[in-house]
Amino acid sequence: MQKLELLGARRWLCRSISSNPLRVCVVGSGPAGFYTAEKMLKAHQQAQVDIIDRLPTPFGLVRSGVAPDHPETKIVINQFSRVAHHERCSFLGNVTLGSSISLSELRELYHVVVLAYGAESDRSLGIPGENLKGIHSAREFVWWYNGHPDGRNLEPDLKSTDTAVILGQGNVALDVARILLRPTTELATTDIASHALATLEESSIRVVYLVGRRGPAQAACTAKELREILGIHNVDIFIQESDLLLTPVDEEELKSNRIQRRVHELLSKAATSKPKHACLNQRELHFVFFRKPNSFQESKDRAGHVSGMHFEKTVLQGVSPGKQIAVGAGEFEDIKCGMALKSIGYRSVPVDGLPFDHKKVPNDRGRVLSDPSDPSVLEKGLYVCGWLRRGPTGIIATNLYCAEETVSSISADLENGGLISSSTLPKPGRDGLLQLLHDRNVRVVSLSDWEKIDSEERRLGSSRNKPREKLASWDELYKTTS
Repeated sequence: MQKLELLGARRWLCRSISSNPLRVCVVGSGPAGFYTAEKMLKAHQQAQVDIIDRLPTPFGLVRSGVAPDHPETKIVINQFSRVAHHERCSFLGNVTLGSSISLSELRELYHVVVLAYGAESDRSLGIPGENLKGIHSAREFVWWYNGHPDGRNLEPDLKSTDTAVILGQGNVALDVARILLRPTTELATTDIASHALATLEESSIRVVYLVGRRGPAQAACTAKELREILGIHNVDIFIQESDLLLTPVDEEELKSNRIQRRVHELLSKAATSKPKHACLNQRELHFVFFRKPNSFQESKDRAGHVSGMHFEKTVLQGVSPGKQIAVGAGEFEDIKCGMALKSIGYRSVPVDGLPFDHKKVPNDRGRVLSDPSDPSVLEKGLYVCGWLRRGPTGIIATNLYCAEETVSSISADLENGGLISSSTLPKPGRDGLLQLLHDRNVRVVSLSDWEKIDSEERRLGSSRNKPREKLASWDELYKTTS
């Protein structure tokens, strides 16, 4: 009997949707957005899915976050391109949530709105000297070398110092260190932005410190990323062997985490390997553990510029594996540097009408909660996926599982009649959105416009033995689509 009732509900749903198509808007065209669109198109044969993004270019962090020397990671773009070309899908670039259109307006236009726009801001340390020149977030630096139009004018000074300190030891921190230390001849054949390559070719950076609050047993990077940076040609690795000593809690932690165990093994091997013979072009990478930043120091010779960092040594407290925290030990030391990069985490940007706690949107399996303290009160038709849903953690593939669960929640809500009922009026969806944007003189970049950008980047790249030469300014991007 229950099966018959379910079958009847599904038949009614199909009839209802065919006369009142399911209009879905996905905000954000990165992995979370495209995986969500792909799952929705497969799960609901009548659904029409529109993907909007504030940039004229799709693919989010696959384009602007993945390091240029990791082309294999970018292959997923082929899959996302097939989704974008689906007859029931559209890409609308240069549409900014909050200024081009409000969240409340999107919810009026669509039955379902899925927010998947990730995290485009940075956490702050809140310590003295943080606004000195020469200090950047890792996100800004990554955008700069990846040709993101908002990173075009960063202009980091790599000539006035030979030492950089990177705060953090996750994969992004390792990416940044690798770009600073890798020979530019190896970067020249990647899709690195030309302005970044030119600056790196004149770089004076020879020493990089990767500094973490906790120990090597808690390092947040993956073995693959670590193995790669340890293998860079002509770089000496420095690690204090005393830092590698494990406490009983550390040992328990490593037993249950294969990735962290492998990371510790690689660091231990690197610590005991003898440095190569020094030469004129020799570079150094120092892994520094058990240090937390206390302040940035200002240069006496260059007013307003960073000249070093003041650190407090730390010890770990806590008896639960995976839950040890770093606390100050009352001992201090300085590291001199003319450049500092903060790789301490991303923050998502809130918009009006969206509950937010600065790390993620309060949600239940992707359903946005109106009140975090009451899981029964939901924002009808509003969902989240990716970093907005779980916080800024995980790799590209993590978004696939995240999208599956969010789409599963949407499907359940559809079957329960929570989104479309016999009394629900049709939604204008894409037509209504385009009309509204037209009335506001918003220049929408379509999929065919993006293909013009893509074609031009590939053409420019082929003349320089690169897979593409990214158009790295808003003007260049607009000019190519006009």
